Formats: sequence, structure tokens, C-alpha cells
Amino acid sequence: MAELLKTIYSDSFFERFLKSFEEVLPQFDSAGFMKSVHDAEWESRELKQRMRHITLCLGNYLGDDYKKNVGTILDLVEILRQDDYGIDTLGFIFLPDFIEVYGQDEFEISMNAMETVTQFVSCEFAIRPFTLKNQEAAFAILLKWSKHQNLHVRRLSSEGCRPRLPWAMGLPNLKKDPSAILPILENLKNDESEYVRRSVANNVNDISKDHPAIAIDLVKKWHGTNPNMDWVAKHASRTLLKQGNNEIMQLFGFGDIDHIKCKDFKVITPKIRIGESLEFSFKLQNTNTASSKIRVEYGIYYQKANGTLSRKVFKISEKEYPGKSISEIIRKQSFKPITTRVYHLGKHEVSIILNGKEVQRKKFELI
Repeated sequence: MAELLKTIYSDSFFERFLKSFEEVLPQFDSAGFMKSVHDAEWESRELKQRMRHITLCLGNYLGDDYKKNVGTILDLVEILRQDDYGIDTLGFIFLPDFIEVYGQDEFEISMNAMETVTQFVSCEFAIRPFTLKNQEAAFAILLKWSKHQNLHVRRLSSEGCRPRLPWAMGLPNLKKDPSAILPILENLKNDESEYVRRSVANNVNDISKDHPAIAIDLVKKWHGTNPNMDWVAKHASRTLLKQGNNEIMQLFGFGDIDHIKCKDFKVITPKIRIGESLEFSFKLQNTNTASSKIRVEYGIYYQKANGTLSRKVFKISEKEYPGKSISEIIRKQSFKPITTRVYHLGKHEVSIILNGKEVQRKKFELI
């Protein structure tokens, strides 16, 4: 993904950026800045490396007066927010990164700046070291932001305290004790914005990985209140559902499977190569006369470097299966190389999971 996204820093992007920046700082050395950006390593850098490199180049050309530089960034953001070019703001992630890199010793100035900047480009990554180093002060602000009139600031109040935000710095104190997060989530759980509610669900899902009981308590309290909160509760439970947590399964209507049979489970491709796909099939039989709500999943037991197996669960469907019915299911699982997984040759396994219970497993080989 990063190899594609890094191209967002194109010549046209920098032309637009510098055109706006020169409105704020007419004396800015744009030519020198661009020469420092496009150094000998530029082409080999990936997205986050390019972002940080731009941050450092900007810092070199702006000088050491952080308070003045933050004012420049805020003036720039005001111009960019009025830009009618329809620029994808992702490229401007180096603006909050500038605050992260240069502003950690100026907590109040930096937090005030992020309140404005995040309304243009998300500060969800940049805010985390501030939350980590100044947790009590940061949470006082995050709680205030959870009632902010701007949805992007409200979302930041949740994203900024997610214990396990992907691709971001972890927050060990919140993994150990997430209690400070809960008042923020309570304020946002029924937010008018789906964008904000999704962040709440993701935050609770993060919590569930370290403190399932806390997450289950929230989900049970929120579920059944209204459609928006039902969605939040369900999305927040996705890790617990994949783990087959019985309390959560029952909450969402996935009962016992004594009357559900998995038949004719076949691995169609018992030997595959990297780049190919595993293919398997099975039949799901409902022996009851009444329909049954079934969550159907499969697990891939990937071989690790030490020869042991580690399971990852994938969802197939979640629906009512008619009484006295037999449904045939065929699935493929790609083994194309991806940046987030290293494949190891040898024995693997695939399993069928019904309402959180693994009912059958079969072997296949990656050659």
C-alpha cells in the first residue's frame, strides 16, 4: 500500500502546497526547500519516511522559533481549507507531524494547534506522544474535545486515546488501564457522525484485546438502545466475535449449533504455491425445522518461522439459514505476497467455525 500512496507527493502536490505556503511566507526559499526534499534517498523512501523527511526539511527552513512556526502552520491551514482544488489532505500529514517532532516541549501550544489542524488533516498519529507524556493533562483536553462542535475534533478525542491504533505508537498505560478512556467514549457513543461513532467502536475493539470484560460491559450496556448504538456495539465486538466469546455470541443472537452440521468438508487444493489460492468447500445443514442465525467463519492456521501454527479468522457470512436446508459454500484464500505477512513453506491448516465454535480442521501444504 505504501508504495502506491507515497506517490501522493508528486510535483503537482508540491506546486499547490508551495503556492499556498508562499501566501503565508512570501520570503520562503521554495527552491531550496524542494532541493532538500528531493535528495538522493527520496525515491527509495516509503510514505511515512517521505512524510518525516518533509517535516525535517520544513523544520530546517523555518528555523527554531516553534511558536512562530506553529502560527505559520495555522495560517497555512486556513488557506488550505479554503482551497477549491479538492486536494486529498492525506499528503499534508506532515503538518501534524511537524507538531509532533518539534512541539513536545510546548504542550499547550501544540494541543491548541492540533485542535485546528485536525479539522483539515487528522492529528491522530501526532497527538499520541503528547497523550503518552502528559496523560492527565491530555485527557482533560480530550474529554473537552469529545463535546466539540467540529466532528473531526470529536473524532480525535477518541482516536487520540486508542490503546492500539494501527501503524501508530502504542499507549502502554492505556493498554494496562483504559478507565480514563471510558468517559470520552460515553460522550461519543451516540454521536451524530458515523465517522466519529466508527472511531468509538474501534476504540472499544482495542480495549477488548486487553480487557475483554470492560468491552463486554460497554457493549451490553449500549446494545439495544438505538440503531446507531447497535452498530457501534456490533463493530466494537468484532475481535470478541472472532474469538468466539460465548457472552457476545449470545448477545447478538448466535446460539448453540447442535442442529447445524458441517458436511463434506474438502480441501480442493491440498498443495499450493505462494501466489496461488487455497480453495475449499463444505456443506452447511440445518436439521431443525426452524431457521437458525449462524455466523460462518473459517480459520487459516499459518505456519510461523519456528514451525508452530497461528490462526487467523475470516468471516464468510452472518445470516438466517432456513430450516431443513443444505447450503454449499466454496471459498478461496489468496496466498499472494503481502507486506503484512511472511509466508513459510510447509504444513498449514484450514478450519470451519460456526457461531464461534471450530467444528472441523484439515491440512494443506504451501510448497
